[in-house]
Formats: sequence, C-alpha cells, structure tokens
Amino acid sequence: MCGIAGVFGAHDEAMLKRMGDAIAHRGPDGEGLVSFGSTASDGAAVGYAHRRLAIIDRAHGDQPFLTEDGRYAAVYNGEVYNYRELMAELEALGHTFRTVCDTEVVVRAFAEWGEAAFDRFNGMFAVAIHDTETGKSYLARDHFGIKPLYLASVTGADDSHRLVFGSEIKAILASGLVEAAPDDATLFRYLRFRIHEDSDRTFFAGIEKVRPGEVVVIDGADVQRRMFTTLREDLLADGPARAFTKDTTKEFKERLTESIRMRLVGEVPVGTALSGGLDSSTVVAVISKLMKQHAQDVESVGATQNSFSAVFPGSVNDEERYVDAVMAKTASDSGPIECHKIHPNPDEFLEDLADFVRTQEEPTISTGPYAQYKVMQEATKHVTVLLDGQGADEMMAGYLPYYFVYLRQLRKQKQYTKLMREVVSSTDVLSRYGKQVVRGKIGLDKPVDIRQMLDKGFAKQHKGETFSPVPDDLRARLVEDIFANSLPSLLRYEDRNTMRFSLEGRVPFLDFNLVRYLFTLEPEAIIKGGWNKKILRDSVRGLLPDQIVDRRNKIGFTTPEREWFLRIKNHVHTVFRSDSFGSRPYFDQASVLRAFEEFISGKNSDTMLFWRMLNVELWLRTFVDAPGTHIDSTTSAAKEYFAANPGKEIAISTASSGQVLRFPIQTDAFAKGDDFHTKISEYGAEFATRAAESDDHAEALNSPWFLAVSEKVVAISQGRSYFLWEIKPSFAARKLQKFVVRTPAGIGLGSPETMQLAIQEAGLARIVAASAAGAVGKVVGRKGLFYQLAGPAVRAIDGPTQYSLYPSNVSAKLAPADPGKAASELSDRLRRALPKQAADTFQGVAIIDANDLGCNILGQATTVAEEKIAEIFKDNPLGQGAQRTPLAVVVLPKQK
Repeated sequence: MCGIAGVFGAHDEAMLKRMGDAIAHRGPDGEGLVSFGSTASDGAAVGYAHRRLAIIDRAHGDQPFLTEDGRYAAVYNGEVYNYRELMAELEALGHTFRTVCDTEVVVRAFAEWGEAAFDRFNGMFAVAIHDTETGKSYLARDHFGIKPLYLASVTGADDSHRLVFGSEIKAILASGLVEAAPDDATLFRYLRFRIHEDSDRTFFAGIEKVRPGEVVVIDGADVQRRMFTTLREDLLADGPARAFTKDTTKEFKERLTESIRMRLVGEVPVGTALSGGLDSSTVVAVISKLMKQHAQDVESVGATQNSFSAVFPGSVNDEERYVDAVMAKTASDSGPIECHKIHPNPDEFLEDLADFVRTQEEPTISTGPYAQYKVMQEATKHVTVLLDGQGADEMMAGYLPYYFVYLRQLRKQKQYTKLMREVVSSTDVLSRYGKQVVRGKIGLDKPVDIRQMLDKGFAKQHKGETFSPVPDDLRARLVEDIFANSLPSLLRYEDRNTMRFSLEGRVPFLDFNLVRYLFTLEPEAIIKGGWNKKILRDSVRGLLPDQIVDRRNKIGFTTPEREWFLRIKNHVHTVFRSDSFGSRPYFDQASVLRAFEEFISGKNSDTMLFWRMLNVELWLRTFVDAPGTHIDSTTSAAKEYFAANPGKEIAISTASSGQVLRFPIQTDAFAKGDDFHTKISEYGAEFATRAAESDDHAEALNSPWFLAVSEKVVAISQGRSYFLWEIKPSFAARKLQKFVVRTPAGIGLGSPETMQLAIQEAGLARIVAASAAGAVGKVVGRKGLFYQLAGPAVRAIDGPTQYSLYPSNVSAKLAPADPGKAASELSDRLRRALPKQAADTFQGVAIIDANDLGCNILGQATTVAEEKIAEIFKDNPLGQGAQRTPLAVVVLPKQK
C-alpha cells in the first residue's frame, strides 16, 4: 500500500516533492521521484512521485520501479494477490525477476500483455506506467475501485496542457496547478439525495476520479479513457443461472476462504476489523480456522489474531455483545484471539473533527466513518494490515431497501406465490421500516425536508438533477450499488481512514472470482425465505454463533449519532448560526436553525441531514476558504497575566481622567448558580497579590483603582442567560426583529430570540412603542430613540457571538438583575479580601456592558463618574470574542 502522484507536462522536482509530501502518511517507509523527457524549457514532460508503505519484499520493493532496459517506469499503490501465479507464468515466457515483490510483477505483466494485463490482476491497485519507447503513459485503477486515483486537466495561460494525478486530492492541490473550488452539482446531489460517488466527478471542480476498471492513456496532449475489463457487463449478463444448492454453497465457501487466505500475504503483522456483523465476523472466524490449519501465508497473523472493534456501551447501536460472542466462539473452536475494544465518544469526535474532515477530503454520508477512523488509530499500534467485511452488503443485499427491490422484481415477473412467501417470511424486517413510516406520519419523528433547508436559488439552478436507483431488478441494483451508488463511498472512507494511520485495508469479499461466481447463481442465493445473504449464512453456520448467523438488525461500523449530536449541539448550532454558513449560496440559514432547534427539542431525529450540512461547511472551511478566515471559538489562548488582549493596549489617554491603565483578567468560565461574589473577589484579590510581588507592577495599586466587571458573567451566574433553543420566539418577536440590524458582535435585538427576551423584559407594548419611536427617529434623523424608550435593561440584552467561547456563542442574555446592588455587594466583598495597601486605594466595582460599539454602565459602586468609566472602556479592552477576560483592573492617575 502506498501513495502515488505525478504530472504529465512541464514540471520540476520541487513540484513532485510537494505532491509526494502531501501524501506522506500513505507511505512512511520510503519515497522516490522520477522524471522523463522534456517538451518545454521549464521542466520535464512526465514525472512520478511515490511514497511507500512496505509490506511485500520490504527489502527490495522501492519505487518508482524501472526495468533494466529503461523502457518502463511505474509507481504503484495496492496489492495484486495472484502475483505469484502471474510471476510463474511470466517466468515461463522468459521474464527474469530481480525482486519477489508484486510491483515488479505488475510492470512485467504490462510489458508482456499491455493493457490486457490489468484485467488479470486479482486485487486492488492504482498504477501509473510510462513507456519511454512509445512516449505513452497509462493510469489504471482496479476492478472495484478499492484503491483511489484522481486526475485533473490543466490548461495554462499559454494554452499548454498538463495532467496531474494522485492517490489523494491533496497531492493534486499540492502541485499548485489546481485551485480548490467546489463542484456545486456534486454538492447539490450530496445534500439533496445523500449520494456523492455515483459519477467520476468529485466535490472539487475540475478534479475527477479514474473509474473502477478504467485505464487512461496519455500520449502527449491526447488523453483517452476506456475500460480494461467487462466485469460489470459480465455481472449483468443474462444467462442460465446455476441452482442454489448445497454444492454451490460449498463452492462459495471454498472460494471465500481462498480469497481471505490470499489476503494474508505480507511481511508485516495482519489483523482484522470486527463490527459484530455477519461479514466481518466471517473474516475473523475463517482466519482463525486457517491458523488452526497452518495454511499458507497465515504466519503474518502471528500466534494470536488481533481484532479491533468500536463499541458504545449503553447506546442503542452498541454491538459489544455480538463482538464478545464471536470472540468466545472463535477462541473455543480455533485458537487464540485478542479483541482490542475502542470506545469513540462525542468529546473526542469534536477534538478530531478537523483532522477527520481533512483526512476524508470530501464529505461523508454520516459520522459513521469516524468510528472506523478511531479503530484504525488504535490498530496501527499493533498491525500494518487489516482485513474487514466491506463489500458483502452490496454483493448480497445487506440493506433493507434490497428487500423491496426483490419484492418488486417478483411482482414484475408475476411470481406471486414466491412473492407472498417472501412477504410473509420478511414480516419482522419490513415491520421495522413500517414503524419508522408510522412514527413520521403521526408526528413522533417529524421528517425534515431537505428542500426547505436549501437556498432557493441554489435549488433552482440544479432542479434538473435526479437520482433514480434501479427499483425492481435485484441483480441490476446490486451491480449499480457495487460500482456507483453505495460501495465507492465506503471504499473511499476505508482508504482514507486506514492510510491516515499508515495502515493497509484489505477487503476479501471484493475478489472478482468470488463476485463473478456469486452472480452466476439464481437470486435465492442472495435472498430466500426472508433472509438476505442467504448463501453466506449457510456457509458459516456452525463456524459462527447462531446469534450472528441469524442476525436481522444490521448496524455496522457507525456511531450513536443522535446521542452524539445532542451532546455536541452547542458546537453544531454555532456553526449553523455562523456568518460563513449564512453567507454560503447553498443553505437557507433560518430554516436550518429552526430544524436543528426542533431536533434539540425532540421533534425530529434526522442527524444524517444535519451532518451533511455541517460537513459541507467544515469541508469548505478546510479546503476552499482562505487560510486564517475562521477563528476557532472553542478554545482561548492563555495570555500573559499583566498583558493586554490582542489588538488592545493597557494604557489609554482620556480627556476626563488623563492616562489610565486597564489590566484585563482572564478567568475560568462562569455558569448558572455560581457564587459570582466570591469568584470575582478571589480574582481581584489575586491580582492585587501578584501585582505587589511584581517588580514592574508593584506600584500600580498605590494609585486609585477600581474593578470593572462584564455584565455577562453576572447575568450568567444569576441564570439570566438562555440557550437559543430554550427561547421560543413569538410571532411579534419574529416580525419586530426584522426592523433591527443584526451586528456581527451579537449586539442588539436583531434576532427573534433577543427580541423575545426584550418583550419579556419590558412588555410588548413598550417594545412596539419603542420600535415606532425608532422608526420616526430614522425619518427625522435622531438616533437612539428606541433604546431611550425601551430602557437600559433592554439595551443590555446580548445575542450570540459566533467567535465567543461557549456558552456565549449559543446563548442570549438579559441584563443582570439589580446590577447596582450586585456592584455594591461585590465592592464590599472584594474590599474585605484585599491586602490592606490595595484596599486603601480601592474605589469600588462597576458592572458594565462593553462592546466594540461603546460602553453602557449598568450599575456601579465607585467614586468614578459613569461618563468617565464609559470613556475608559470606549475601545473595549475586554474584547468581544474568545479572550475570556470579563474583568479589568482600572488604575487611575494619583490625585495631586
């Protein structure tokens, strides 16, 4: 397993090096570059970069690989499992090998058979081969698209043409020839239909996938694309189907066992991923049986098979009991096995989210691939190769919709007796779907219409996009899902998750001999008597516990997404409410927020929809938006104790007070129910003590000083801060807020939630009157009439600020209750806590509402006039974002 990249056209070594470095995680064991020919004065014509993860013939398999005569050069990613048989055949034809690596087999097979060689490779591969004699180059991708390969065509200002390719899109972007930009049609199909791998397009405009089973031939500026295999056509071919019998079941089992055995080859430790489902459990059990039989290549597993499972104790989709059942049965029947259990959780998910989005490169259908990401993160500590059950669901109708496809097929074929038998046998499975429909109909689980979440212009622009999977032909639907609708996305998730941690993932169900054999059998081998994967269940009965063989509730590697989204709702809500999300041409922000708040209150549960919108926004921030555009509001950097906030100054010259010093104090978060009197007094006393011990600031508190306190921490402690989803805006609030400007800092009443708080605080009549006065004021040129009439308590209401720390980023706040009394009590409490020298010069406490637009004094118990305090804080030294400095010690000039 490796990473490959390259350029056809003018380039230099630095470009190739950047491309290789961008995918270094795919190959930490070695790197190489090679270039050939020259068509321009500024660079070579063909260049390849390679990063190696050494697995077979670790000592001799370095790349790029060049034949002795210099004719062929190749970079290759993958494994060809029948390489020994091909090597023997090529040796019989006169070829001599200098390694025992499958890379050399791939190159010499191409030298012997040309493009036809690709169809002989049983495995997974993405390869680039350059023929220096003809000047042609070839890119090819395996039959199922297990290994990724991307390309982009670039036309220069001088009409020069270049083609860039890579195992990952990161490599193409690193070339500097392609600028990241979204493909809006792909984004629409993903958001609207929940699909994204059904064509050769990607989420990046101008970057395409090489299709499964495709070869791209580059001859200068001429680029031709064609299929090297007829596998898809073969699977769809009509012909006499073989009967589903004990003999065909036995042959299927033998072919599957051989496929698993072939994928144990390697000189590194091999393990398994176990979800607890039928497919991955089969792989684990067969390997254990092969170990007991001392089969060829089983040495790579070691004395004890290492298996890795994601478990979620207490969650509805936890599969730990199934994992334990497989472990017990396998250990009892075959031999030693160790299960490494991984416990993904929502807190880690938030920490890993940025890396997960960057790892996947394109949005995912759900958060499910994150469970796999965590499994691979742990597995890489123990093994280098991991086998799993990917592909079996698409081969053997593992998902609920396939039942309906088969039932429609029987109806279309007028096989009514069989149809009734299947309906009766599938009652328990079909009833689960029926319950979901009923819950939606009666409002227990309100469906969310994605069309209401999309920007109307965006939806109109792509109204011609459709998605119509095959409805009534099981074979055709399975083939469609193997090559387009379903499996390609799962293979991408697995490739990125494994390679992120320098692991090789292998998928033994996707053996073209095995799949071809399965599709020669009658449909009953796939669905019979209400059981899907019928031939697989029959094959492993006795090898696996009955509770695995007879499982009907498929889960797989996924997460308890609904539970997680409730846990991380604050973060998700912040993203949906952000200016960047609102400015995208894709979403109707108000509808998204409304739907998500309904989710929080239990009125819907469509987390996959919310994830898609969240994923698109995070993907755009990661790959498309300019670096530095977005500030991380989930954390705040610790500042030096006596330092100013970034962009602010300690000292300020005022007309009324002269030179004044403002020292912002960074604190822990305040929460509802906190004893803010004690907490704030402790911070004030700590400042006095540290100042007295500091050489630079020992004299500071010898001058008159006071403590300024942000009204936010007092209001939060008093329980006067509310999460947005806790506020239920009235009709009046929604209407009145439209007449108020919403500022980026969250100031004012420019949202339904803050307007609702204003109505609750001052009464609807007063707010309506204030609004009318404000409207008149605009006409006559007088500002501030609204707040003059509404009062200071309404003026102090704050909305959410997207760049503030939690909970300010997802909440709205009223003014503190009785701020004058709070200031007086704080002054008394702090004075008693201060050292005598600081207490003698202490002037009291002021509770202020400071923001980037000015300062409002809500209550104070100081000797300083309010207009002087307002002037001192006119530049808002406390900051408006994630500074976490709600307190400031203000040192005044000494009295003359």
